[in-house]
Amino acid sequence: MKLFTIGFTQKNAKQFFELLKANQIELLIDVRLNNKSQLAGFTKGNDLEYLLAEICDCKYKHCLEYAPTKEILDGYKKGDITWEKYVELYSALMIKRGDYKNFYEKYESYSNICLLCSEPTAAQCHRRLAAEMIAKDNPNISIKHI
Repeated sequence: MKLFTIGFTQKNAKQFFELLKANQIELLIDVRLNNKSQLAGFTKGNDLEYLLAEICDCKYKHCLEYAPTKEILDGYKKGDITWEKYVELYSALMIKRGDYKNFYEKYESYSNICLLCSEPTAAQCHRRLAAEMIAKDNPNISIKHI
């Protein structure tokens, strides 16, 4: 299984959907806390589900179990916590939830899955942290950020 990650910020719809098509994404897992924001543009939940099916023949799933809490996210966005503290808090949250442990078994029928968030790159985004936790103990999963 290949586990991709993508952010929609600084991409137009054509760039976004072409990247998904080029990488043959079969399932896009939305790991954003809020997928209905006006700032989400073409990636608003119900719109995105429709567009993925029509343009990419891709399924869509919004999974809050991989999203940070509002408190963690707000703390980082407001500058109250550093990136290092965000990583610590998010990682602890993921361990507590435990959902990353059965990711492969849950989605093994897919070859190419993509985690979606808003950040333009994966460097300082929880989608990278989630992908790394998912793949850490599973040699059947490789990660690619697009």
